[in-house]
Amino acid sequence: MTSAFSRRDLLRTGAAGGLGIAIAGSIDAISGPAHAEAIQNGVARAAGYGPVVADPKKLLSLPKGFSYKIVAQAGVTKLESGEPTPGDADGAGYFRSSKGGVLVNNHEIGGDEPNGVPPLTDLTYDEGGRGGTTNIEVDRNGNRIREYVSLAGTVQNCAGGVTPWDTWLTCEETEQRAGGAFKKDHGYVFEVDPFDEDANQDPVPLKFLGRYSHEAVAVNPRNSEIYLTEDAGTPNGLFFRWTPPKHFRPGKGALRKLALGKDGDTAGALEAMSCFKGTKHIGDLSEATQPGTKYKVKWVDVPDRDAKSVSVRKQLGDDKVTRSRKLEGQWWADGGAYFVASYARHDDGSANEHDGQVWFYDPESETVTLKTIFGVNPDPDKDTDYDGPDNITVSPYGGIILAEDGEGVQHLVGVTEKGTTYPMARNELNDSEFAGPVFSADGKILFASIQTPGYTFAITGSWTKHDDGHGRD
Repeated sequence: MTSAFSRRDLLRTGAAGGLGIAIAGSIDAISGPAHAEAIQNGVARAAGYGPVVADPKKLLSLPKGFSYKIVAQAGVTKLESGEPTPGDADGAGYFRSSKGGVLVNNHEIGGDEPNGVPPLTDLTYDEGGRGGTTNIEVDRNGNRIREYVSLAGTVQNCAGGVTPWDTWLTCEETEQRAGGAFKKDHGYVFEVDPFDEDANQDPVPLKFLGRYSHEAVAVNPRNSEIYLTEDAGTPNGLFFRWTPPKHFRPGKGALRKLALGKDGDTAGALEAMSCFKGTKHIGDLSEATQPGTKYKVKWVDVPDRDAKSVSVRKQLGDDKVTRSRKLEGQWWADGGAYFVASYARHDDGSANEHDGQVWFYDPESETVTLKTIFGVNPDPDKDTDYDGPDNITVSPYGGIILAEDGEGVQHLVGVTEKGTTYPMARNELNDSEFAGPVFSADGKILFASIQTPGYTFAITGSWTKHDDGHGRD
């Protein structure tokens, strides 16, 4: 393979693109071009697991030694209640069980898409909403046991995040107001229990986390702070922190109890990120063009988190907060939150153009550091070019896995701890995005989805540690 950045233009502003990443237990981040080949003992070694091999079924291509099975297929597999599996699978969380595990899948359905989430009475927030979540029980080999609705009546359930107390926070990527078919406002976060079906009855929006186009969350296990990304434009979105009230005691049901309590809609503090380089305020994360760029973080109170008359991101001036185009997936690891900016263009208000950034927020130092940046993709139809990272997961084998939601050919893209990109999977069916990559608790299975027409896969194979930038021996 060739250099990762001989496959991409430099940023159109003229600043050099590059890759660099540091994940839990890894070496320091590197700056500048990353190489898709590692030099070991004077011999070039392919990064990752080598090239993907074309799938004769024209569905999912994987490297040699890997295989997949279909766990769910929209409109084909059946829910326990008899309806077909809902479509538009997006973010997902995995939770260990005695039989194997439970995969909680978001369904990013906002309108008349086929195969909505069935509005089962006790699990429905608003009968006008067709999104929600399903829980898929699997055995230790990733074989499907059963699937059932765990949340219904929500809108555009995009990403979310796992909590330290083994629940899933699912995010509505919308600012939909009540009216017409919708009986309630939307744009909230909901908590889903992967095991206790009764706990998911009578869904409660966690209004204290704000009402806006939520994308993903990450929870600090030390103090229960919740970090949230916003995928929105005109103006671009924000990165948020929610700090729980002093009396909060984390655990299953604690967020719901807080939301239903006195002043539950405004419990805790919701703040937006504001970044600085010395005394200079950073207006947009696209200002950073080099891995290793670090900004000091301050936090600004959100005036009206329920956005009763003005969208949250419009309540705060550009001189007060730091914005970013397409803030997407997020994952807690290495004592902080890794989060993704999918792309940036001048015409959407961004300072510089890129086709993806991965940032790391460190709560101890109150800083954000640019770990990975993709230059603007010159030819998205080339199989070797990557752009538009969306969902993210940290790999137990080192580095990260990114789900492409870009132009042209779509991949699951691996990035080693030394900053080397490699293909983990290729969508052979169409140009729909990948979504919801997440490993099983034992690291043997990578679950991921092709959003349209709707497949969820269990990927297994010869997994190998990627701490030195090369693949299998």
